[in-house]
Amino acid sequence: MTTLPNSLTIRGRAIRFDANGLACLNDIWTAAGFTKNQRPSDWTSLGTTHARITRVLKLITGKSGNYEKQDMQRVLKTKIGANGGTYADIRLALDYAEYLNPALAIEVKEVFLRYQAADATLADDILSRASPEDNRWAGVRALSRSNRKNYTQTLKDHGVVEKGYMDCTEAVYQSLLGAKSYKIREQRGLPKGSNLRNHMDTSELSFVMAAEALTAERIADEDRRGNALCVEASRIGASAIRSALEADRRARQKRLIG
Repeated sequence: MTTLPNSLTIRGRAIRFDANGLACLNDIWTAAGFTKNQRPSDWTSLGTTHARITRVLKLITGKSGNYEKQDMQRVLKTKIGANGGTYADIRLALDYAEYLNPALAIEVKEVFLRYQAADATLADDILSRASPEDNRWAGVRALSRSNRKNYTQTLKDHGVVEKGYMDCTEAVYQSLLGAKSYKIREQRGLPKGSNLRNHMDTSELSFVMAAEALTAERIADEDRRGNALCVEASRIGASAIRSALEADRRARQKRLIG
């Protein structure tokens, strides 16, 4: 199944997804208009729902029974806290939307299909209703994603394998932002495994983009090969961007004081 983004918009409501691509049923319930007696908990208690859950479990796990807790959490789970709610596999989410309102189910399915087909007009539809700041962020995020693909392709072309991709990325984060990704998530109160770049501001995205572009250029020019040399190049590239930023900030501060 295609991994979905952090959220999609249905009827003006953001439908959240967790790190494993499970959709928040509470958000779908909200989009339907807070229908009484049809909350996620009401729906999951129905016998027909249990049959649907079992069907999806069998499809995902290949088992016909004896499902473990970790199997269930791949299909349906409840979270507490700021991002709390009942999260379910997309197929169950569509079933729940139809239970709430057949017309809503068609809208939800249409948005999901457009996303999975990489329909660029879906993003344009969403951004046309977004603020200028959100449009600016989305533009920078799209550019950073394109730049990231060029960076990882360069790594691949120069013999980086397996854990080397992660090590190169962590070298960029640590040298540019001062910490590895897991530590940055902790500092910002982000869920484990969440996409860090979706939580960066436009400046941070631009700086990371510059670091990766400079690194890709260095790797190609110097014909660096293998994990170790490309990790080193990533560290050098990110450090160069950070040094330039710090030098500029010191110069501006000096002018302000003087």
